Amino acid sequence: MLSAVEISLLRGLIYDEAYTRRVLPYVKEEYFETSVGRLAFEICKKHFSDYGECPDTDALKVAVESVEGVSAEEFTELGRVLDEITTSTSVNTDWLIDTAEKWCKDRAIHIALMDVITIADGSDTTRGRDAIPQVLTEALAVGFDAHVGHDYLEDYSERYDFYHLKEERTSFGLDYFDKITKGGIPDKTLNIALAGTGVGKSLFMCAFAANVLMQGKNVLYITLEMAEERIAERIDANLLNTPIQDITEIPRPMFETKMQSLQRKTQGRLYIKEYPTASAHAGHFDALLKELQLKKAFRPDIIFVDYLNICTSARYRVGSNVNSYTVVKAIAEELRGMAVTYNVPVVSATQTTRSGFDSSDVSLTDTSESFGLPATADLMFALISNDELDQMGQIMVKQLKNRYNDPTIHKKFVVGIDRAKMRLYDVDQHAQDDIIEESPTFSYNDTKPKLQKKSFDFDYD
Repeated sequence: MLSAVEISLLRGLIYDEAYTRRVLPYVKEEYFETSVGRLAFEICKKHFSDYGECPDTDALKVAVESVEGVSAEEFTELGRVLDEITTSTSVNTDWLIDTAEKWCKDRAIHIALMDVITIADGSDTTRGRDAIPQVLTEALAVGFDAHVGHDYLEDYSERYDFYHLKEERTSFGLDYFDKITKGGIPDKTLNIALAGTGVGKSLFMCAFAANVLMQGKNVLYITLEMAEERIAERIDANLLNTPIQDITEIPRPMFETKMQSLQRKTQGRLYIKEYPTASAHAGHFDALLKELQLKKAFRPDIIFVDYLNICTSARYRVGSNVNSYTVVKAIAEELRGMAVTYNVPVVSATQTTRSGFDSSDVSLTDTSESFGLPATADLMFALISNDELDQMGQIMVKQLKNRYNDPTIHKKFVVGIDRAKMRLYDVDQHAQDDIIEESPTFSYNDTKPKLQKKSFDFDYD
């Protein structure tokens, strides 16, 4: 027995061509609960696909009579359904489209939940529990998308408005980083720092997170490498202007006073969430975001993932026979998908190869494990350090990929680094002028350039 919604949906496929063209690409045979409903839908769909128009009553009768492999009971029910859906009624097309969309969403979720149960109890031998987030995500994404593309000649006005739209960006708080990104990183993007072990990947992300927090924005910092408290300690060193080794020496009353002063300085919030190494993927992060929204009324403006290579993929089971190129590329795609879903920028990092560790001219080919990562990222830059840079309190940045600006503009530049206080800051322009772009190495004048630190020092009352 078909439901009223199913009857209305099938009737629309006979009498409303505009409705049919709108919904047919999104309705699936399995959404119908009965075999008769699925048969009726397939008959209507096949006729429209073959002839480009809705079937009339005669065509339906012929199609029904030619149906094979059904029981006498199903054949009788199919005839009754045919009589019902060929009864013409006047229905608002927009209402019918909205009703069909809601029905498709409800049925997709119901079917997904049934699939989840079979996966969870082991009845489904082809999919493991890691597939559950993807099953639910695909069901929740069901909907009718009316946009069919950009008409270049007709949509010029909308295109002009887009060119002059001021895009929301998150500033690095560092002049040259903001120059190469035209003011900061946009939403719905994946941004990657490439560096060797100990160069400063986590320092960069902690310093960036601290800066964004002081801009009054909400920050979510996901760590798979260090404990939540260790990340918080680094951000404390940055914002409290205290060497990290001296954090534990601050008396409790002074520490409380400084933190209360920070609370007054920003409207932003920062949550740090730790996962065991190689145990979490975008599906876990999605669940975390929903919990934060539900329990803490917290929605981040930016997400940091420390770091990408020690995440897992939602698509591939841990220990499965899949190469690192495929896995890391999948992780990058899933994180970028999360950025698009939640309309935020995602910032993460990756390791260099062994050959890239000591290189003073790191390139995209020095990305460890998977070249699919730079193919997915919107912005990718290398952090380069050596003894000379360390002595001068600097770290070099080299653009590797940049979808926001011409990557040849300020391809290399330096920023100041205070490792004790976990800070990055702008240096004097003279230091930038000393960089020789044409050479794979770089040199400085004999005189040490004057460093100009950006400080978050506060007047603690």
